[in-house]
Amino acid sequence: MTAVAEPIRQRALQVVEHLAAAYPDAKCSLDYAGPFQLLIATMLAAQCTDERVNQVTPALFARFPTPAAFAEASLPEIETAIRSTGFFRNKARHIQGASRMIVEEFDGETPQAMADLLKLPGVARKTANVVMGNGYGQVEGVIVDTHVGRISRRLGLTTADDPVRVEQDLMALLPQSEWLAFNHRVIEFGRAICKAPRPHCAGCRLAELCPSYDPNNL
Repeated sequence: MTAVAEPIRQRALQVVEHLAAAYPDAKCSLDYAGPFQLLIATMLAAQCTDERVNQVTPALFARFPTPAAFAEASLPEIETAIRSTGFFRNKARHIQGASRMIVEEFDGETPQAMADLLKLPGVARKTANVVMGNGYGQVEGVIVDTHVGRISRRLGLTTADDPVRVEQDLMALLPQSEWLAFNHRVIEFGRAICKAPRPHCAGCRLAELCPSYDPNNL
């Protein structure tokens, strides 16, 4: 969407209002203490449930409490510790690479700037937005995960499949003050109602706003 049509903007604002009423206390569902733990947990959550990640991270962070600990560990050690999150070899390589860069280039501190976060292995805008928004309270974009992408397309807020394009469309539609909360609330909505592959349209409070509404989806 290069130009935002006013009906779509109004729909987006109504979606924000309905989701805020339905999920006023929605927040990041990953367990973490500080930006570095949030970074690692978010990397682990790729194609894995937050629930599973939260089962893995207590022992993981007890064993590797700092970027230096991950950087100095053997790759097989990290792989074994995160195996149940799936794609563990790639994740372990990215986690160790990011940890080493944090130690060597950022004095052991997880960077706060988008440009710096994007330098870390395995970190794209979604992960960077999670760390900045939830870890540092700096909101520069909309976190686009699978729930946000899927539901935004169903609601007609975007036609894009690429997460970066979806983010651009949502940033053009939503007030910046809602960018972070939108992600948390859409995740709750996606888990409870607008599921993949089949949403529970009957009784959905967004039904009147949704061009994908199908009353046969019970």
